[in-house]
Amino acid sequence: MILFLTSLILLILGYFTYAKFIEKIWGADENFVTPAIKYNDGVDFVQLPLWRIFLIQFLNIAGLGPVFGAILGAIYGPVALLWIVFGCIFAGGVHDYLTGMISVRHDGKSIVHITEELFGKYFKVIFLIFFVGLLFLLGTVFAVNPAKMLSNITHIPLFLCIAGIFGYYFLATLLPIDKIIGKFYPIFAALLVLMTIALLIALILTGKPFYPNLTFNNLHPQNTSIFPILFITVACGAISGFHATQSPIMSRCLPNEKYGRLIFYGAMVTEGIIALIWATLSISFYQETGGLLNAVNNLGQGGVVSDISINLLGKIGGTLTVLSIIILSITSGDTAFRSIRITIADCANINQKHIINRLTLSAIILGLGIFLSKFDLTTLWQYFGWANQTLSTLVLWTLSYYLALKEKNYWVTFIPALFMNSVVLSYILQAKIGFSLNSVYANSIAIILTIILGAIFIFTKKSKNY
Repeated sequence: MILFLTSLILLILGYFTYAKFIEKIWGADENFVTPAIKYNDGVDFVQLPLWRIFLIQFLNIAGLGPVFGAILGAIYGPVALLWIVFGCIFAGGVHDYLTGMISVRHDGKSIVHITEELFGKYFKVIFLIFFVGLLFLLGTVFAVNPAKMLSNITHIPLFLCIAGIFGYYFLATLLPIDKIIGKFYPIFAALLVLMTIALLIALILTGKPFYPNLTFNNLHPQNTSIFPILFITVACGAISGFHATQSPIMSRCLPNEKYGRLIFYGAMVTEGIIALIWATLSISFYQETGGLLNAVNNLGQGGVVSDISINLLGKIGGTLTVLSIIILSITSGDTAFRSIRITIADCANINQKHIINRLTLSAIILGLGIFLSKFDLTTLWQYFGWANQTLSTLVLWTLSYYLALKEKNYWVTFIPALFMNSVVLSYILQAKIGFSLNSVYANSIAIILTIILGAIFIFTKKSKNY
């Protein structure tokens, strides 16, 4: 319990201290005319109440990430909590706040648009392909998987479930932000928070120790290395590149820059708290990491969530949890497709106020999503964790260069960029889906290359030939 409370307090303190430090570096200006006011079009640029923006941003970046990732991270033992806490404060929160505020300052555009200004159109094209490809993969998988769960529960044919979800995606992508997302997302976000708190209270009432084996040693039953695997496994709740794709959605609804710390950094801290609770639930409920690993292998993360929920909250609680998993999957998918529409529209200068433009673009995007759903994406999905953290690494490098050019303190993103750079390089070099190198060689190469990249950055960060 002490470790949990300490971790919780550190996350909250991070918001009130380090987040303020980052806000000061950025220079939030409450007199700046935000895109929501400057370009109010009743579609994507719409002023929303602060509480609504916060809950939408939280759900946009959260989804299943801080639940499923935390469960897998808990297999390593309490050490996962260290990554959640310090990753969230010093990497994820900074990443989310700055991508959100840069979007606010640049007319609500995404980080893809910013890369063109910094590195040129060729890098922008590469970044755009990576960015949109990741979103298409996530959006499609988060349509097919919940469709399978719905089909199992209701016995409705799978193709009808998939069609229904993509039909909803089309509406959520097409309609103004305040019509579906603005109305229902705050409710879904509140449901996620309330269910998580209820599970934590139920766990406390059982009297089970939170961390039966309280050590920061690697407790993975198969002795899978912490570096770099844990930092790829636990993304949402610590740092996730997917968040950079979501920031522009809410940056177009923000009425004042002074709210940026709560919306972007605060939502990240809230997600970290959710991940903290689910890691704790997983460790405590199964009492040993071997039991948790067996449960994951036999039931999957969704089954583990259901198992914990039913035992702690009863059948009704278990059913609500399964339904919340389906909802959270879908809400991750629809904002992925909406983000694709916004990003492509920005890059191609397609006015989204006119419904015919949105209709055409949405139809093309969702048509491609439906086409992808016909294929088995299992193999491709194995790369998602690495690709997601690679995106966060690219964003951190971009943020570092941006801050350096503005003569601001770039170390707050440069240090996390170095760390994540070594993580993603080491992972792809030693993973079976990568180059399958010996871990010693992979780690050594990754660290050496990262040091070289860091040195290049330091000596050329202000050069026009960067």
